[in-house]
Amino acid sequence: MPRFVALLRAVNVGGAKVDMAVLRSGLSGLGLAHVQTYVQSGNVVFEAGGEDPRRHAAAIEGLVRRVFGLETKVLVLTAGQTAEIAAANPFLAAGADEGSLHVTFLFGPVSDDAFSALTLPARDGEEAAPAGRIVYLHLPFGYGRTKLSNAYFERALSTPATTRNWRTVTALAELSSRSS
Repeated sequence: MPRFVALLRAVNVGGAKVDMAVLRSGLSGLGLAHVQTYVQSGNVVFEAGGEDPRRHAAAIEGLVRRVFGLETKVLVLTAGQTAEIAAANPFLAAGADEGSLHVTFLFGPVSDDAFSALTLPARDGEEAAPAGRIVYLHLPFGYGRTKLSNAYFERALSTPATTRNWRTVTALAELSSRSS
């Protein structure tokens, strides 16, 4: 069965609490197999029949709404897409410290022109590199101190977004590449 990675937007931050054990159980109840969560911030690796990540995202959004009473967006990527994202970070290739790297995942398509038209509120040393529906970030002062946040990209590009640190991205790529 194909493997997937689900990224739940804005869970376990602020008031949006999702118990990972309950989430795993609920996802198994949907027919997803070998469900694993990674840390407490809404990262799930699973196997499922069917090749359509959007169908899996809609099912997970429905489950989170029913079980936790939360309206949250879910982005589902194939294991292959996750591996490609982990392998293509331009800042890593340029020698950046892994601790300063993040990836913002955009839920909707954004044209290169739209991204090029942005005036990024980056501090000296901060960088952003778009690659389709993701934005690689190099944030040497940390994510908590940058203005290149989800809120910025959501407003500027008119699409929901969720960001993961580099350790999480690589861990999800590794987990999703393992055979069950």
